[in-house]
Amino acid sequence: MRIEISKLHKRLQTTIIYVTHDQTEAMTLGTRIVVMKDGIIQQVASPQDLYDRPQNLFVAGFMGSPQMNMITAVISKKGEEVFAKFGRHDVKIPDAKAKVLIEAGYNGKEVVLGIRPENIHDDEMFISNAPDSSIQATVKVYELLGAEVFLYLSIDEEFDVTARVNPRTTARPEDILEIAFDMMRIHIFDKDTEQVITN
Repeated sequence: MRIEISKLHKRLQTTIIYVTHDQTEAMTLGTRIVVMKDGIIQQVASPQDLYDRPQNLFVAGFMGSPQMNMITAVISKKGEEVFAKFGRHDVKIPDAKAKVLIEAGYNGKEVVLGIRPENIHDDEMFISNAPDSSIQATVKVYELLGAEVFLYLSIDEEFDVTARVNPRTTARPEDILEIAFDMMRIHIFDKDTEQVITN
């Protein structure tokens, strides 16, 4: 049905308003998407902009499958470097994002760190190049989907995250796994207002 509607749109060369609760339909059919919650517009943007630069926690969680991982963390400045601390782990915030956080007064405050499943890596090459964001996690569930694998992970038995990884991964349930976050791809939200601080 999505293909037929897309063909119709191209053939008619006219504006079509399509209402759906299915974010996959919205992403594949829309050239401009209006995300609404309780009758209130949350964000208006292209599908790629919504995915890459969500303006709040609702949009971040709604766009993408599996949805974005959300971790409550505390921002901490140590010398010239800024970290997000959760559980026993400190992950280094890239300089541009760190500058925004410090200038906005978030040092010592709780925020929500968002990271999409495809931006959590288990391959040795990425991990060796990202020592400031590598952490240990326990594999709880291994889900093979043919061209990709979803790993459902637990960090410190406190934080649950999902990683989308290469099907050649050797990780299996109950393995202790070294993973690394792609910190250039993180999103940070204000815990109280749920609005984005930096993408």
